[in-house]
Amino acid sequence: MKTAVITGITGQDGAYLSKFLLEQNYKVIGITRNLHSGNFLGLKYLNINNEVELVEANLLDFSNIIRLLEKYHPDEIYNLAAQSSVGLSFEQPIGTLEFNIISTANILEAVRIINKKIKIYQSSSSEMYGNVDRSKLPIDETFILHPSSPYGISKAAAHWIAVNYREAYDMFISCGILFNHESVLRRPNFVTKKILTSAIKIKNSELDYLTVGNTSIRRDWGYAPEYVKTMWKMLNSDIPDDYVICTGEAHELQEFVDKVFKKLKLDAKRVVKRDQSLFRPVELDVIYGNPSKARRKLNWNYKISFDELIDKLIEDEIRYDEWFKKFIR
Repeated sequence: MKTAVITGITGQDGAYLSKFLLEQNYKVIGITRNLHSGNFLGLKYLNINNEVELVEANLLDFSNIIRLLEKYHPDEIYNLAAQSSVGLSFEQPIGTLEFNIISTANILEAVRIINKKIKIYQSSSSEMYGNVDRSKLPIDETFILHPSSPYGISKAAAHWIAVNYREAYDMFISCGILFNHESVLRRPNFVTKKILTSAIKIKNSELDYLTVGNTSIRRDWGYAPEYVKTMWKMLNSDIPDDYVICTGEAHELQEFVDKVFKKLKLDAKRVVKRDQSLFRPVELDVIYGNPSKARRKLNWNYKISFDELIDKLIEDEIRYDEWFKKFIR
């Protein structure tokens, strides 16, 4: 039985990755900042909260990580912990930069000292590329990084630290450059989650309208439970490398809104309002990637269409809403 350590286990990707690794017969150690105030709903919803071992740790404390490695002797580390909201990063730039960069450096240095044979997955992001000229799209692994937000800057720095450790110390470190991937376990501050939950509340007469910002942006959206499988594939391939994980298609946020409301038989024009205060200081107009390298080397075979994604997200959200109402009784 292999042992995997997952940082950021309470997030969307951490929960789905835990479920997948448990199915592969892994022992899963989940790192969280606080065992008493953390959000463990995702693990409970997937019914795996009793199957993972949760450990409280501060990733900004280097000695904390050293002790974790000495205690659990992991075969693999999946570094998913981050302040991952682009919008929040403009409000909290220093905290975003500090945590996302220093925590990654601490993990890599601790592994270098304790056991360089531990395989590491570093969670990189499509936000590292910033505003790419439309004529140069789609994005692949060779593109120059030019982030447009404090979050993007922090992930770019962490990405290059990971690449440097891989090259300088011959460590097995793979970086997954995941484009937007959604699920019912998205945090409420993400726009897709807000759209889905608001639409269902409007359908149930629990909310009057949805307020959104810039809906003209175009993104490459996929299904999170499928995306996390590539993380495992990266660490179980022969050679560490960097991979863009995406669908290869871009869709407008307005299209996302319209399809969700149409599926629920709601009039989006009547119940969706725009608020200029929700616009970001710098916005990526359009971004989508080229997953050919992942298809070729990881057998990345993603087949969920955009319409199918919307259907899945709505079905999952309705099911989760019913579960949550029973859970809090």
